[in-house]
Amino acid sequence: MNFPFFVARRYFLSKRKRNFINIISILSMVGIAFSTAALVIVLSVFNGLEDLLRSLNNSFDPEIKIELVKGKTFEADEKLISTIKSTEGVDIVTEVLEDYGYLRYRDADMVITMKGVSDNFLDQHRIDKSIIEGKLRFRDSLGQYAIIGRGIRYQLSVVVGESLYPLQVYYIKNAKTSTVDPSKLYSVAGIQPGAEFSIEKNVDESYVLLPIEFVRNLTGYGNRCTSLEVKINSASDLQKVKAAILHQLGKDYSVLTNDEQHKELYKLVKIEKLFTFVSMALLTVVASINIFFSLMMLAIEKKKDISILMAMGSQKSTINTIFLSEGALIAFTGAISGLLLGALTCWAQDQFGLIGMGMESAIVNAYPVKIKWIDFISIGSVIVMITFLTSFYPARLASRSYSTAQL
Repeated sequence: MNFPFFVARRYFLSKRKRNFINIISILSMVGIAFSTAALVIVLSVFNGLEDLLRSLNNSFDPEIKIELVKGKTFEADEKLISTIKSTEGVDIVTEVLEDYGYLRYRDADMVITMKGVSDNFLDQHRIDKSIIEGKLRFRDSLGQYAIIGRGIRYQLSVVVGESLYPLQVYYIKNAKTSTVDPSKLYSVAGIQPGAEFSIEKNVDESYVLLPIEFVRNLTGYGNRCTSLEVKINSASDLQKVKAAILHQLGKDYSVLTNDEQHKELYKLVKIEKLFTFVSMALLTVVASINIFFSLMMLAIEKKKDISILMAMGSQKSTINTIFLSEGALIAFTGAISGLLLGALTCWAQDQFGLIGMGMESAIVNAYPVKIKWIDFISIGSVIVMITFLTSFYPARLASRSYSTAQL
């Protein structure tokens, strides 16, 4: 066994009477253990929330979205669609026409976002698991149907699946304000509420999914689209397919993956996680100050031992290493205990949902957690740095005692 580590372990495990140094050392281990566990838990919650946001966005937004760099709509002709479909890895191309509208049901009304989609939108199976009432369809032999968000249904008190009261969808035209006839300022069309979906609050309270032909007739956009949504096959690489599509279409179009569509949101989550990590790391620094004081008093108390080691031929570097190892034993014992405690707490939260979201309509009942090994590495690196900083001066003080003993 390494001699400096052997001596440090003897100091750490010695059965000497409980004195003030022992108490401070125990408090140091407990403080580091709890602060480390808190770091693991908080970072795991951020990981879980990020994954939850990504799963919600993936259930409503496409894997790849194609839009104009400048302008709102573009002509979705057969040539353009065929060019995209011919790209290796592309499975489905869905035409989308999105705009604001005004929705009225019986005596209630609200502003909504109309999202007209082609029939193959259903083949992407993005919202299959989000349908909570009604049948997922846009048309049948009886007519066309709208798929509305839960928030819209609650606000308008819509009865899904009935034919007595259809939804009235209004669209404000770009007509001249000097017109005398008010009917030229807007267009209106009726459609049956066919199903209700629930994904996320902002989506549920804003979006109505409609057949694209319905929206085109209402808005008068003809064969134009605001975007194209692409689903790739499972064996293809997303970034490679994106690059191939962008090469085919040129610089007039932007091609965005799902993460890029919500770049600012994910960036904000990462920044919050970083600041939280720094804040919790500072708490670990405060908890480790006790290591500094316990090693300082230990260096003073063990002057006699240092003299004996000097007489046995130990070098100054050996004395340094002993006290650095003592600090490492205290810190790493607390850190490992904290890592295990944090991991166990996250496992219990994931399995049993110990802490709920506190929302009746929450998408998940409990806070999501996800442990990543990179977090353990980051926490371990912080503990190593803190241990060195808090142990350096006491070890140096012990070395000075060594020099004094030599004299």
